[in-house]
Amino acid sequence: MRAYISVSYHMRKLLDQEIKSIMEVLRGYSISPLVFVDQYKFESEQERDMMKTALSEIESCDLLIAEVSDKGIGIGVEVGYAKAKGKPVLYLRQRNADHSTTVSGISDFHIAYSDTMDLKQKLSKILNKLKGELPTFIGSDNK
Repeated sequence: MRAYISVSYHMRKLLDQEIKSIMEVLRGYSISPLVFVDQYKFESEQERDMMKTALSEIESCDLLIAEVSDKGIGIGVEVGYAKAKGKPVLYLRQRNADHSTTVSGISDFHIAYSDTMDLKQKLSKILNKLKGELPTFIGSDNK
């Protein structure tokens, strides 16, 4: 199992603890996280290669997690593509961050969190729900 984590490139460092928390929870469910902005680096003139790679990675993942505490057009594109491919989409944002109506409107699950502990608890609840609804999605021997 793999999860694509979509996060604003410009805010990635500021959201480091949140991304680490997401990754920790995913690994507890035997889901391998892929943070695209950490995995790949592209120059500005490589935009076609970047999007081709991103879309390919989304296709190979089982779900997409969008951390939208900082709204970004790229996150919206990734979410739309994942949804079009039938992937479950999880919308996450810090409680005090601006709400993204477009990403929220297309997402299957929503989390507004106050801190990393709250984020971990809410993400675990959603993964447990997915486990119950989609038995082949997350193996029954996981948390």
